Amino acid sequence: MADLTTDFVGIKSPNPFWLASAPPTDKEYNVRRAFEAGWGGVVWKTLGEAGPPIVNVNGPRYGAIWGADRRLLGLNNIELITDRPLEVNLREIKAVKRDYPDRAMVVSLMVPCEEEAWKAILPLVEETGADGIELNCGCPHGMSERGMGAAVGQNPDLIEQITRWCKQTTRMPVIVKLTPNITDVRLPAQAAKRGGADAVSLINTVNSITSVDLDLFAPEPTIDGKGSHGGLCGPAVKPMALNMVAEIARSPETADLPISGIGGVTTWKDAAEFMALGAGNVQVCTAAMTYGFKVVQEMISGLSQYLDEKQIGLPDLVGRAIPNVSDWQHLNLNYVSKAVIDQDACIKCGRCYAACEDTSHQAIAMSEDRVFTVKDEECVACNLCVNVCPVEDCITMERMAPGQTDPRTGKVVQAEPADWTTHPNNPMAKVAAE
Repeated sequence: MADLTTDFVGIKSPNPFWLASAPPTDKEYNVRRAFEAGWGGVVWKTLGEAGPPIVNVNGPRYGAIWGADRRLLGLNNIELITDRPLEVNLREIKAVKRDYPDRAMVVSLMVPCEEEAWKAILPLVEETGADGIELNCGCPHGMSERGMGAAVGQNPDLIEQITRWCKQTTRMPVIVKLTPNITDVRLPAQAAKRGGADAVSLINTVNSITSVDLDLFAPEPTIDGKGSHGGLCGPAVKPMALNMVAEIARSPETADLPISGIGGVTTWKDAAEFMALGAGNVQVCTAAMTYGFKVVQEMISGLSQYLDEKQIGLPDLVGRAIPNVSDWQHLNLNYVSKAVIDQDACIKCGRCYAACEDTSHQAIAMSEDRVFTVKDEECVACNLCVNVCPVEDCITMERMAPGQTDPRTGKVVQAEPADWTTHPNNPMAKVAAE
């Protein structure tokens, strides 16, 4: 089996799968069971400052969105940070770390934007023997109304300041958790780096209302007839998370900043995708809440088998896809492909025909006996037919060889790459040529 041992900013763990700061990491009982199931580390649910504990709602805390088969695609969470006393959490963190010294123990923190508040809590966390801290700069509800969470994460100056306070005060590695509820995630990442952050983690939950009760006319989850926006997590946010991770990993200003990837990781393949886009490890929440702690065992075995089959080590996977992430204007416009339907695999459902005929380029023909064929003279290779086809690999996109004539445009396919920056229709290209 491949070696999955991970060293993330000096924090060692037997595998790259950590539980994210969330309900599954809110108490000693949960974390011990998670470690027994095989998780490589945890980020303890966010602690607040000493004093009266946080008050959470007593009604439903989660809304949901499902696929057609009732598969959970996302949770809308309106829970706040831990509502258990600080001293209880600290005592439990210390006990767990003592008994599981080989597992990563990172503690999530959120206190007011005051230097004294941060400098007061950091020594208490350090005394537990924790391996690092994660600054929660992303919670989109409840805490942000109090000037914390996403209210900090949307202000690069505050991120830089808080990170600097922590780096000046603690020996522990500092990870800054970023909000996705922002126009350009690279800016807070740059601010965290300026403040001295050892790493960033992302994404936190996405501001959302997942559904409306059409009898009560209130957002769900509904409490006494009213609902609130919350934070969306789970498979539904994975595409956004992958993009934001890649943006930080390929930006020259932050390319060397370690990343902990979060957002819809459900299988080993999800984790591998995050790591290929630059994440050094991944954090998981919704999958554990949906399937239980033992879901990590499939992740471990699957990733190990994949690495063995590819004959690469875990460090070789991290960032491997980044050179192939491009901006649109640099894509090769001389690459021409067409859809091809495997008649032996086709089940004659007609989804490709309906989708293409009604909403795309009318590039699929249907005979009287329901044989579907591609009209190359109309096909723009949009890939819609591939995506709606229920049979995997029944429809594929095949590249036209250079020298052939594209029946749609009447132009000969060129071998040399060419992109929008040099295209004759680009007015800026004309200016540059002049």
